[in-house]
Amino acid sequence: MRFGVMTLIDNVPDARSGHLPTPHDRLREVIELAVLAEELGFDAFGVGERHGAPFLSSSPPAVLAAIAARTHRIRLFTTVTVLSTLDPVRVAEDYATVDQLSGGRLELTIGKGNAPEPWQLFGRAPDDRYALQEENYELLRRLWSEEQVTWSGRFRAPLDGVTTLPRPYQQPPTVWHGSATSERSVELAALWGDPVFAANAIQPVANYARLIDRYRARWADHGHDPAAAVVGSGGTLYAAADDRTARREFAPYYEAAVAARDVPGNNTPFRSLDEAADHGPALVGSPGRIVDKIVQQHAAYGHALQFFSVDSAGLPFHRRAEVLRLTAAEVLPQLRHELPDTLPWPSAAVDPVPRPVPEAAR
Repeated sequence: MRFGVMTLIDNVPDARSGHLPTPHDRLREVIELAVLAEELGFDAFGVGERHGAPFLSSSPPAVLAAIAARTHRIRLFTTVTVLSTLDPVRVAEDYATVDQLSGGRLELTIGKGNAPEPWQLFGRAPDDRYALQEENYELLRRLWSEEQVTWSGRFRAPLDGVTTLPRPYQQPPTVWHGSATSERSVELAALWGDPVFAANAIQPVANYARLIDRYRARWADHGHDPAAAVVGSGGTLYAAADDRTARREFAPYYEAAVAARDVPGNNTPFRSLDEAADHGPALVGSPGRIVDKIVQQHAAYGHALQFFSVDSAGLPFHRRAEVLRLTAAEVLPQLRHELPDTLPWPSAAVDPVPRPVPEAAR
């Protein structure tokens, strides 16, 4: 199994102290967290996309480009790109640029989105979200794999002999399909033979397992090799020396985040941290408890990639860093021993080697 850190760059007051970072400071924290994640041996860092308060993640390509400039090895994910509201040409250009700047480390995760703001901002009709997702993805695939693309569809102006630049560094980058509740997303992933990423954030584990089971069934229906289906999973993380300490420290942050969540269809049934940790997907507790819970989730999901979110109601940067350090030291080694690594990425055990400066830049 491989491991990543993900963020939606929420910017809210600390649930305990009330401190609110400036947008500049919060964005710089994200860069530093990615640098730390690479230093600690995590395999990936993901930036999601949101277009309304309290999130500052409206431009993941810009943030990932800044991270690319400060890192050498870690894979750079979008978690997720709301492709249903975006122009595929712009997506192809922006993320190919990130792929070039990072030396081929981009992994794009697409989703239809479940927040209401993008539909009004970008002039899209929510009722078209699935059709938009499917059409936009088909065009994006062609733009990344072909040159001189001629195309027409329902939702944007036709293209006549278009080659987007730059071309991706990879041929082409991997695209994951994010899904929290929708079977349509896993259907699209299975159709194209792509990996799927289950949010594993707010619903019972059984709900996500049903989506993954559907993905694997449809994958086989489309004639793909069952052994080639790839699944990733997310999860809220808070690690401490023991379970009692972890719950005491994290409860105010979790419960403040739950109280603030008011997106229709995105509410959790787990209103307290005890409920989320005992019966939901939240990864909160001692290193041993977190290991056991991920092993249990792996039995349900069969996932090859585990992302951790350390965002919650203004948790201060130093606490996020402490959680990642403890996880890297005491959780990841056990999981790497117990769960097989099936992703074809460079080994996380290899120390990053800085790239030489091009002669023209000296």
